[in-house]
Amino acid sequence: MRVPPGGRGHTNVLPMKKWEYATVPLLTHATKQILDNWGDDGWELVSVIPGPNPEQLVAYMKREKA
Repeated sequence: MRVPPGGRGHTNVLPMKKWEYATVPLLTHATKQILDNWGDDGWELVSVIPGPNPEQLVAYMKREKA
């Protein structure tokens, strides 16, 4: 909760954002295209980790719930 200067008056409490998450397999030869497609749908890249084989990565994505 945020208290205005002086500690008096009304307080502004914003509702907590809700997120949804997805894990996305990335092929190293098409990484930009795959991420661009997810980004067009409102997803934000959070992290990328190595996948199960050298040609693959795994992206963790998030977007705000509607």
